[in-house]
Amino acid sequence: MEARENAAATLFSLSLVDENKIIIGASGAIPALVDLLQNGSTKGKKDAATSLFNLCIYQGNKGRAVRAGTITALLKMLTDSTNSMVDEALAILSVLASSHYAKVAIVKASIILVLIDLIRTGS
Repeated sequence: MEARENAAATLFSLSLVDENKIIIGASGAIPALVDLLQNGSTKGKKDAATSLFNLCIYQGNKGRAVRAGTITALLKMLTDSTNSMVDEALAILSVLASSHYAKVAIVKASIILVLIDLIRTGS
Protein backbone atom coordinates (compact mmCIF):
# COMPACT_ATOMS: atom_id res chain seq x y z
CA MET A 1 0.00 0.00 0.00
CA GLU A 2 2.84 2.37 0.81
CA ALA A 3 4.27 1.92 -2.67
CA ARG A 4 0.86 2.70 -4.23
CA GLU A 5 0.59 5.86 -2.12
CA ASN A 6 4.08 6.98 -3.07
CA ALA A 7 3.34 6.30 -6.73
CA ALA A 8 0.18 8.43 -6.50
CA ALA A 9 2.15 11.26 -4.89
CA THR A 10 4.77 11.03 -7.64
CA LEU A 11 2.08 11.07 -10.34
CA PHE A 12 0.71 14.25 -8.78
CA SER A 13 4.13 15.89 -8.94
CA LEU A 14 4.62 14.79 -12.54
CA SER A 15 1.14 15.94 -13.53
CA LEU A 16 2.03 19.53 -12.71
CA VAL A 17 3.47 19.65 -16.23
CA ASP A 18 0.63 19.89 -18.76
CA GLU A 19 2.17 17.43 -21.24
CA ASN A 20 2.45 14.84 -18.49
CA LYS A 21 -1.29 15.06 -17.73
CA ILE A 22 -1.91 13.69 -21.21
CA ILE A 23 0.68 10.92 -20.91
CA ILE A 24 -0.40 9.83 -17.43
CA GLY A 25 -4.09 9.79 -18.34
CA ALA A 26 -3.48 7.85 -21.55
CA SER A 27 -1.29 5.35 -19.70
CA GLY A 28 -4.18 3.97 -17.64
CA ALA A 29 -3.29 5.51 -14.29
CA ILE A 30 -6.75 6.93 -13.59
CA PRO A 31 -8.52 3.62 -12.73
CA ALA A 32 -5.70 2.77 -10.31
CA LEU A 33 -6.01 6.19 -8.68
CA VAL A 34 -9.79 5.75 -8.32
CA ASP A 35 -9.18 2.38 -6.67
CA LEU A 36 -6.72 3.97 -4.25
CA LEU A 37 -9.23 6.76 -3.62
CA GLN A 38 -11.76 4.14 -2.54
CA ASN A 39 -9.56 1.61 -0.77
CA GLY A 40 -6.41 3.37 0.39
CA SER A 41 -5.35 4.68 3.75
CA THR A 42 -6.14 8.30 4.57
CA LYS A 43 -2.78 9.35 3.11
CA GLY A 44 -3.34 7.20 0.03
CA LYS A 45 -6.79 8.66 -0.53
CA LYS A 46 -5.44 12.20 -0.25
CA ASP A 47 -2.59 11.42 -2.67
CA ALA A 48 -5.02 9.85 -5.13
CA ALA A 49 -7.43 12.78 -4.80
CA THR A 50 -4.75 15.39 -5.50
CA SER A 51 -3.49 13.39 -8.47
CA LEU A 52 -7.00 12.97 -9.89
CA PHE A 53 -7.76 16.65 -9.39
CA ASN A 54 -4.67 17.68 -11.30
CA LEU A 55 -5.10 15.10 -14.06
CA CYS A 56 -8.72 16.13 -14.60
CA ILE A 57 -7.72 19.69 -15.35
CA TYR A 58 -6.92 18.28 -18.80
CA GLN A 59 -10.23 17.89 -20.66
CA GLY A 60 -9.24 14.55 -22.18
CA ASN A 61 -8.90 12.94 -18.76
CA LYS A 62 -12.37 13.89 -17.53
CA GLY A 63 -14.11 11.17 -19.53
CA ARG A 64 -11.49 8.67 -18.43
CA ALA A 65 -12.14 9.60 -14.81
CA VAL A 66 -15.90 9.20 -15.19
CA ARG A 67 -15.50 5.83 -16.92
CA ALA A 68 -13.15 4.69 -14.13
CA GLY A 69 -15.87 5.22 -11.51
CA THR A 70 -14.73 8.52 -10.05
CA ILE A 71 -18.29 9.85 -9.66
CA THR A 72 -19.36 6.88 -7.53
CA ALA A 73 -16.22 7.19 -5.40
CA LEU A 74 -16.82 10.92 -4.91
CA LEU A 75 -20.44 10.31 -3.89
CA LYS A 76 -19.25 7.89 -1.21
CA MET A 77 -16.75 10.48 0.01
CA LEU A 78 -19.42 13.19 0.14
CA THR A 79 -21.80 11.02 2.14
CA ASP A 80 -19.22 9.45 4.45
CA SER A 81 -20.17 10.19 8.05
CA THR A 82 -16.58 11.08 8.99
CA ASN A 83 -16.52 13.93 6.43
CA SER A 84 -12.77 13.42 6.17
CA MET A 85 -12.50 13.88 2.40
CA VAL A 86 -15.42 16.16 1.55
CA ASP A 87 -13.25 19.10 0.46
CA GLU A 88 -11.18 16.88 -1.83
CA ALA A 89 -14.30 15.32 -3.35
CA LEU A 90 -15.84 18.74 -3.99
CA ALA A 91 -12.64 19.99 -5.62
CA ILE A 92 -12.55 17.06 -8.03
CA LEU A 93 -16.27 17.42 -8.78
CA SER A 94 -15.83 21.10 -9.57
CA VAL A 95 -13.15 20.27 -12.14
CA LEU A 96 -15.13 17.41 -13.66
CA ALA A 97 -18.31 19.48 -13.90
CA SER A 98 -16.93 21.42 -16.87
CA SER A 99 -17.33 18.26 -18.97
CA HIS A 100 -20.74 17.46 -20.44
CA TYR A 101 -20.11 13.73 -19.98
CA ALA A 102 -19.29 14.27 -16.30
CA LYS A 103 -22.31 16.55 -15.81
CA VAL A 104 -24.59 13.78 -17.03
CA ALA A 105 -22.92 11.27 -14.68
CA ILE A 106 -23.13 13.69 -11.73
CA VAL A 107 -26.86 14.23 -12.26
CA LYS A 108 -27.46 10.50 -12.80
CA ALA A 109 -25.68 9.72 -9.50
CA SER A 110 -28.02 12.14 -7.65
CA ILE A 111 -25.12 14.21 -6.38
CA ILE A 112 -27.06 17.45 -6.80
CA LEU A 113 -29.18 16.64 -3.74
CA VAL A 114 -26.04 15.86 -1.75
CA LEU A 115 -24.53 19.19 -2.79
CA ILE A 116 -27.66 21.05 -1.72
CA ASP A 117 -27.57 19.27 1.62
CA LEU A 118 -23.92 20.25 2.04
CA ILE A 119 -24.79 23.89 1.35
CA ARG A 120 -27.49 23.74 4.02
CA THR A 121 -25.67 21.80 6.72
CA GLY A 122 -21.98 21.52 5.77
CA SER A 123 -19.09 23.10 7.58
